[in-house]
Amino acid sequence: MIELCIDRIKSAIGEILLVADGERLGALDYADYEDRMLTLLRRHYGAFQLRDAVNPHGLSRQLQAYLAGDLDCLNAIRVDTGGTPFQQQVWTALRAIPPGTTCTYTTLATQLGRPQAARAVGMANGQNPIAIVVPCHRLVGSNGALTGYAGGLERKQWLLQHEGVAVQNFAV
Repeated sequence: MIELCIDRIKSAIGEILLVADGERLGALDYADYEDRMLTLLRRHYGAFQLRDAVNPHGLSRQLQAYLAGDLDCLNAIRVDTGGTPFQQQVWTALRAIPPGTTCTYTTLATQLGRPQAARAVGMANGQNPIAIVVPCHRLVGSNGALTGYAGGLERKQWLLQHEGVAVQNFAV
């Protein structure tokens, strides 16, 4: 059985759960979605045990720096997302979207060479086990609507505003 480290971080958008697998980030979710996070962890790791840890491998400090305004600090975090090859391709593409910008599902699908796969991109986005660091919050609907955030649309709106996106221009 694999042992994973978990830290619980207080934030303006609620308690955040950070799970580290060695020096890599294996999951990041919100405390009110802990059951979903545990399901995704089981899919990726099989049997595991969580051990409480403070700032495992400096990852919590990096997340706190992002929440304090250092928007680029998350780029250095190594992640272990698991997932299918297509999901991994989507999650890698998400990390290439710069802070303060958004992208539509269709645009991302086109960038991946699969212009008809916007729904598949949305499905992969919804299965992202590492919120914020793999910035699924930066995807918006083709009409600019803030849609499809597993942590809730209020958090998505907060994260985008935090990054400097003029959210008032979006339909919710």
